[in-house]
Amino acid sequence: MRRLLPSLACLLLAVTACGGGASGGSGAGDPIRVGLIVSLTGNYTPLGSEDKKAVELAVEQVNAQGGLHGRKIELVTRDDKTAPDQGIVAYNQIKGEIDALIGPVFSNAALAIEPLAQRDKMPYLSLAPAQEQVEPIKSYVFVTPALSSMYAERYLQYIQAIGVKTVAVAWDSKSAYSVSGHKAMVALAPKYDVKIAVDEPYETTTSDFSAIFTHVRESSAEALVFWGSGAPGVTAAKQYTASGLKVPLFLTASQASKLWLEPMGAAAEGMTVQSAIGVVGEHLPDGRQKQIIEQMAKPYQEKHGYPPPQFAQDGYSACLLLFEAIRKAGGTDQPKIQQALETMDLVTPNGRFRYSPTDHSGLSPEFISVNTVKNGQFVPTEWARTQLAKTVGAG
Repeated sequence: MRRLLPSLACLLLAVTACGGGASGGSGAGDPIRVGLIVSLTGNYTPLGSEDKKAVELAVEQVNAQGGLHGRKIELVTRDDKTAPDQGIVAYNQIKGEIDALIGPVFSNAALAIEPLAQRDKMPYLSLAPAQEQVEPIKSYVFVTPALSSMYAERYLQYIQAIGVKTVAVAWDSKSAYSVSGHKAMVALAPKYDVKIAVDEPYETTTSDFSAIFTHVRESSAEALVFWGSGAPGVTAAKQYTASGLKVPLFLTASQASKLWLEPMGAAAEGMTVQSAIGVVGEHLPDGRQKQIIEQMAKPYQEKHGYPPPQFAQDGYSACLLLFEAIRKAGGTDQPKIQQALETMDLVTPNGRFRYSPTDHSGLSPEFISVNTVKNGQFVPTEWARTQLAKTVGAG
C-alpha cells in the first residue's frame, strides 16, 4: 500500500518550508493562478456557491501559511450560469491566465469544458460526478466527487442489505449526472438481485411528479430511488410526502445539504439521503479521516454558520488534490502537475483518493454514506456506520 500523503495541515508546513524556486511558467513570488468555474447563477446556483465558499476557504488556509513554494494562490472565478455554452465561454476567457482549473459542478457544463482542457493540456479537477468524464480516460481530466455509478452501486449495496428486492427509479433525462446514475443502476441491479419495476424519466423543469408516484403505487416496488439535482429534489420530495406513498424515498447526494433540508423542514424526517463521507464526519470514529474532515468543517461552520454540505466537500477536496500535485510537481509546469495527479494517494474530506493512469476518479463506493434525516440532520444508518467504520479503519 502506498504511503498516505499529508493532510492540508501537514501540507502547509511542508510547502512553506520549501520557500521559492517554483518551476513552470511563472517565477518565484508570482501567484499561482487557479481557475474556478462554477454555477453562480441559474438552476445550480445553490451547488456552485457552496463549492466557491469551500475553495476560497482552502485558498485562504494555504495562503495564510505562505502559499505553495513561496507563491500565493490566486483564484480566477467565473460563472457558467448553469449552461454548457456559458461554461465554454468562461473557460475561453481565462484559459490563458491560469495554471490549473477546478469546476464546474453542473455535469453538462463540465462535459462541455472537458475536451477544451484536454486539448490545452490544462490540469482539470471536475466538481461534477458524470461517468463520461473519465470513461474513457482523458489524461488531464480528473473527477473529485464520487462518480454517479458509485452512488448507484452504494444504494444497491444498501438495498440488498435491507432485504429490498424491487425498486422504482425516477431520473432527470436532461442531467448528465442523473442519466449516468440511472444507467449504472440499471446495469448493476442484477448483480445485487434487485429488480427495477418502474423506470421513469422526467425533465429538470418538471413541477408535477404525481404521475410517477401513481405508477409506483400501482407497482410492486418496495422503494423509490430519485435521481435529481437542485429544485427537482425539493419539489419531488415534498410531493412525495403529500402523496401518501408508503414505500420509502431514497435520494442521492445532491440533496445532502441544508439547501434541501431547510425547504423540506419536518417533511424530511426519516427520508434516506446519500452523501460523501465528509457530510457525516462527526459520526465517524476518531482517526485520520475524521481529522481531515474537521480541518475543513470547523472553520467552514465558523465562517458561514452551518456545516459544509456535499458540494463544499467536493470543492475543498479538489483544492487539497491540486495543491498537493503542485507541491509534488515543484511548481506550475502543467505536465508535471498532471503526472503528480496520476500518482496521487491522499485523504480528503471526500475520502481517500488513489488516482492512477487508468483511474481518474480515484474514489470507491466505500466512501459514500447512506443516511437518514433525524432532527434536521443527516445521520448514517446503522448499516452505513458499520461500513464506514471498516473503510476508515482500512484507510
